[in-house]
Amino acid sequence: MPVRPSRAAATHQGSDRYFAVAGTRLRFRDEGRGPVVILLHGWTFDLELWDPQVAALRDEFRLVRIERRGHGLSGGVPDSEQDAADIAALHRHLKLRSAALLGMSQGARAALRFASRTPEQVTALILDGPPNLDKQAIDEEVPMPHFRELVRNGGLAAFHREWSNHALVQLCTEAAPPQRQVHAMIARYPGRELLDPGAAGTVAAPVALPLIRTPTLVLSGDYGLPSRLQSAQKLCAQLPAAEHVILPDAGHLINLDQPALYSNLCRAFLMRHAHRPGQ
Repeated sequence: MPVRPSRAAATHQGSDRYFAVAGTRLRFRDEGRGPVVILLHGWTFDLELWDPQVAALRDEFRLVRIERRGHGLSGGVPDSEQDAADIAALHRHLKLRSAALLGMSQGARAALRFASRTPEQVTALILDGPPNLDKQAIDEEVPMPHFRELVRNGGLAAFHREWSNHALVQLCTEAAPPQRQVHAMIARYPGRELLDPGAAGTVAAPVALPLIRTPTLVLSGDYGLPSRLQSAQKLCAQLPAAEHVILPDAGHLINLDQPALYSNLCRAFLMRHAHRPGQ
C-alpha cells in the first residue's frame, strides 16, 4: 500500500519551536503548506542551513527543519543512533502520518536509518553529500581525536578556526551571504562532544540499505571530496530505487553553492514522489 503523505498546514510559521526527547530539548521550525518534508542538516551546522530551500519551497511543501541534537540551540550531544529516534519523536509530536526526508551529510545518515526502521512513514528520500557509512571512513575525513586534542589545548575557538578551513565546509561561490552563513553556523556550534569526550554519542548500528525501497535522490557537488562522490555512487548501487545527480560548480555545501538549481531538483523529485494527488 502506498504511503499517504501528510498535508496539514504548518503553524507558527518561521518561529522557533521545541520538543523534548527523553529530557533533551530539540529546536525545530515548521513552515509552509503541502506534503511534509523533514530537513536534516550536517555536522557543525544547524537548521538555518536550509534558509534558501525554505524560501524557495514553502509555497508547495510543509518544511519541518529539525536542529539535530548537539547542534545550534538543541540540547544533548551529536548521536547518529539517536537521530532516528528523534525523527520518530518529531513525527509523534506533530502527529505526522508520513514525510519525505532531506538529509545533508550526517543528516543523510539519520534519514537512511529512519527509513530503514519505519519505511511506511517515508514517502521519499533526498540524500545530499552522504558519507560513507563505515565509521573508519568517517574518522579519516573528520579526525575526532585530533579535534578533541585541539579543543583541549586551544579551546573551542581553535576548533572553529581549523574546521572553517576544512574541505567539507568550503564554498565554491564567492557570494558574501552564504559565506557569512557558513561561518555563523560554525561559530554557533557548541562542540559538547569535543569539550567532553565522555559525552560522545553511541556508535550506530549498520543500516540495511537493500531493504530501503523508498524513491531516493542522491545529490553530489562536482567539487566535493572524491570520497563523498564515491560514497554517493556506492549508495546508489545498494539502494534499489536511487538516482544520482552531480551538480556543477558546487562543493559539499551544494544547497548554498547552487541554491536555485538545488531547490528546483528537490521540487521536481518531491512533486513526483512526495506529492500524490488524490491520496
